Amino acid sequence: MTVAYACTIAGSDPSGGAGIQVDLRTFAALGIWGLSVVTALTAQSPSAVRAVEPVSPRMITAQFETLLEAFPIGAAKTGMLDTADACTAVADALPRRLPLVVDPVMAATSGGRLLETDAVAVLMDRLLPRATLLTPNLAEAAALTGQPVRTLEEMRLAADALRSLGAGAVLVKGGHAEGPEAVDLLVDGEGAVPFSARRLPYDVHGSGCCLSAAITARLAQGASLRDAVWFGKVVVSAAIAGAVTAPDGRRMANPRPVPPPVCGCFPPPGAP
Repeated sequence: MTVAYACTIAGSDPSGGAGIQVDLRTFAALGIWGLSVVTALTAQSPSAVRAVEPVSPRMITAQFETLLEAFPIGAAKTGMLDTADACTAVADALPRRLPLVVDPVMAATSGGRLLETDAVAVLMDRLLPRATLLTPNLAEAAALTGQPVRTLEEMRLAADALRSLGAGAVLVKGGHAEGPEAVDLLVDGEGAVPFSARRLPYDVHGSGCCLSAAITARLAQGASLRDAVWFGKVVVSAAIAGAVTAPDGRRMANPRPVPPPVCGCFPPPGAP
């Protein structure tokens, strides 16, 4: 049996709704052996972040280097990095040719800040140029570019600006926009492609983590970037539709097995 390995480099969410926990559940649902590097401990529930304690850069480096020595990692993703030192440690340890999905997690949907102000510059200088794919939501794209990001055209302009800083491709997530369809826009070296799905009338904790983890999983299996993004959209749409409601009333992403497409079966714009 051939095993594909993917690594998540992110913070721990003890509620299981986001962070490393939902990344690993997404990997497992898709038949990927999940590896993890913990960058921060949090005390949080789906509705509140009460405390954050960063992991030392030395320990982040030790975790990652140990995994790189022991496993043929096919792709990696970053999530919550918290501090500038953590961003630097990850950037220094990354192998040059490892496909990397950077999810620039800056704040929780419940409002807690998950990336310190001085860490943003390090993320942009050190990790953004290493990214095979950057996956900001609308607020993150606006914060990273300093320009409003609300419409599809503004999403394209923001993605172009971020690609000019070195990102291989940018997927601007439109889940927080309005309208009957949730449209994400991928901009890569071949142009811009929208991916849409029916918008459901509720927010889901961990949906961004699930999406970036699903894309990482497919990259680890050797898929093209566009195939991986399409598949990620299918996976997260199913995870949102089947979301679990926590006791506090918030919904949490629920990744489930989805048959992977054959590489090269990228659908026309607008799918799924």
